[in-house]
Amino acid sequence: MTLTEPLAPIPAAERTAGADTAAAAAEELRLRRELAAVYRLVAHFRMTDLIFTHISLRLPGPEHHFLINPYGLLFEEITASNLVKIDLDGNPVEPTPHPVNPAGFVIHSAIHAARADAHCVLHTHTKAGCAVAAQEHGLLPLNQMSMEFHDRVGYHAYEGVALNLDEQRRLVADIGGHPALILRNHGLLTVGETAAQAFLRMYYLERACEIQVTAQAGGVPLVVPPAEVCEYTARQLTGETASSDFPDDDAYDLAWAAMLRLLDRTCPEYKD
Repeated sequence: MTLTEPLAPIPAAERTAGADTAAAAAEELRLRRELAAVYRLVAHFRMTDLIFTHISLRLPGPEHHFLINPYGLLFEEITASNLVKIDLDGNPVEPTPHPVNPAGFVIHSAIHAARADAHCVLHTHTKAGCAVAAQEHGLLPLNQMSMEFHDRVGYHAYEGVALNLDEQRRLVADIGGHPALILRNHGLLTVGETAAQAFLRMYYLERACEIQVTAQAGGVPLVVPPAEVCEYTARQLTGETASSDFPDDDAYDLAWAAMLRLLDRTCPEYKD
């Protein structure tokens, strides 16, 4: 065949398959970068526990595949390319030089499997989060940040290190349809339809816990707003129906864009 000889047309089925493959690869890269960004932000805001805890993100498709951190790397070392693709049991589905921690995926896999909206599951062991998780009354509506979670956070009793599959059904029952879960004597967990949503929920849940612990340290009686005010504020902050004169529907999108600009200035290699 000469260089000027026309090429045979590509069958329509092959063109469609090729386009679908390219679109899937582009979407996976986008999701890898978004999840890597969340790992870097969790590290930036000092919500890590060395190499432990996870942030997992579901990939599109019927295979039930997820992205998760390589076991052993600090969150500040996570990049889009070194995230590991795993199945619902926490096993790698592609060759990887990195180990994974299937046992650490017990909590995540249970919630992913039970919640269609839980595309991202984020779990932390922060000082303030663990402190509130150890308090009998749990999260109190002491400030505007905590009111986002008013009657919208579940509680799961401590059963030891989460290594047993039998615990999964109780985890699922305890989080219910809530966007957040406080694991008693353990830590915090948020879910989101996107990694960005799960991060922003965790950011404000963590700040709510920090404020609560700080307020309690003052040793004076605490002011708790009336329940109806807490519920109204929760609806304002979550985008549920609330009769506000000035709705702020773009707040979380603007906040996430600001977070990405922060990473672009401080550690743009997270996209690699």
